[in-house]
This record gives sequence, C-alpha cells and structure tokens, in this order.
Amino acid sequence: MTADPNCVFCKIVAGQIPCFKLHEDADTIAFMDINPGNDGHALAIAKAHHADLYAMPPALLGAVAATAQRVAKAVEKALAPDGINLVQANGKGAEQSVFHFHLHVLPRRVGDELRMNWGHKPGDMARVKANFEKIKAAM
Repeated sequence: MTADPNCVFCKIVAGQIPCFKLHEDADTIAFMDINPGNDGHALAIAKAHHADLYAMPPALLGAVAATAQRVAKAVEKALAPDGINLVQANGKGAEQSVFHFHLHVLPRRVGDELRMNWGHKPGDMARVKANFEKIKAAM
C-alpha cells in the first residue's frame, strides 16, 4: 500500500494520529472531520495514498464511495439531517487542503448557510465525539 510520510491522512491510517473512527475495511477508513462544516461531518478515504481523483484507481474509487454511502446512511439514521452533500475537492482551485483523496459526508440543514468552502475552524471535540458515538451506533 502506498503512503506519504508527510500526509496527515496517511498518519491517521497508520495509527500515528488518533481519530474518531466510524468504519474500516481492507481498503478504506471513515472518521469524523475535526474541522466540521456541520454536526456529523465525516470523511471517507482510501487507505492507500492517492493525491486526488485523477490518481485514484477506479476500483478503489468505488470502495471509497461505498464507504461514504454507508456513513451517509448512518448519519441519516443518527442525526436526521435535511440532506447530505458528498463533497470531493480536487486540486487547489477547488480548495483541496489535504492531498489524499477523500469524500466529505456533509450533513445539511435547511438554512444552514454553509458555503462550499466552509473554512477550517476547529470543532468542539466533545460535540465531535458525541456525534461520533451516535453515528457509530447507527452503523
């Protein structure tokens, strides 16, 4: 499996950085975003390092999408948002901040006024953990 020693997501996969892990299988991992756009914001990633959509092998892309779907269903069950965006930022022009392919599972509420590029404001870890526990229980 390819890895980049300077990549924060590779460090999460390797267990060097802790996370609120929702799911893990042979090829993917899903965990809570610690800079959430909204409550319940999670990420689905490939374990292998691929910088962006262009570098992703199609079969692995499908595996990440399947993991994102599983997480989205759990978010729906646990938090009952009004909707969910799956967001994939590809490249600097799209505000990709971590160059390791990932899908955001982003719960939405009518009127939340969340913009596509929501910035990186640290979340309240107690809230992130509480949402993690609800979603994890729903998986």
